[in-house]
Amino acid sequence: MLLLALDTATPAVTVALHDGTDVVASSSQVDARRHGELLLPAVDRVLAEAGTRLDAVTGIVVGIGPGPYTGLRVGLMTADTFGLALGVPVHGLCTLDGLAYASDLDVPFVVATDARRKEVYWARYADSRTRVTDPAVDRPAEIADAVAGLPAVGAGALLYPDTFPKAHEPEHVSAAALASLAVRKLAAGEELPPPRPLYLRRPDAQVPKNYKVVTPK
Repeated sequence: MLLLALDTATPAVTVALHDGTDVVASSSQVDARRHGELLLPAVDRVLAEAGTRLDAVTGIVVGIGPGPYTGLRVGLMTADTFGLALGVPVHGLCTLDGLAYASDLDVPFVVATDARRKEVYWARYADSRTRVTDPAVDRPAEIADAVAGLPAVGAGALLYPDTFPKAHEPEHVSAAALASLAVRKLAAGEELPPPRPLYLRRPDAQVPKNYKVVTPK
């Protein structure tokens, strides 16, 4: 097995390569505005560090969010393109699950990432491998009762200490954690989600109301 993992659902552009036993190379850069510029060079760096080529990859796992539309689609489209070109399976994995796995917590906790618009993407976990609620997007004040007293990880939790007073790192997802979790699930015979985006809300860009379509005569 040689699994290529990537995620662009958060400000982190993160890539890793897993050989079925351990992560053999990884790269993470935090830049919310340059996912498209940074992703492919990061893939090249990871492959070079591992001393291998893209055509040696036997599978791909990609973070499916939730996340902002623009950043999230960069990773998903890249994963789909690699999968088609290489003829290998492409698996999805919830980005929040990757953050949860990296936390290594064995008590109930919350993962929250920054959803902008003064909102967070979030979910509750029984431990680092077990999510107990579906991912959601809400204003922190609206979920204060639901997360009260629980530890929290992620950039969204760190942004809103009034709602998440027990927030700590990891701040952003890492493809290394995503790959390790995917390998564990696949080895256990679990079926991973398809590589389809969890947007949870409509994109910021909208067609103006009363937009007049002009067609040539």
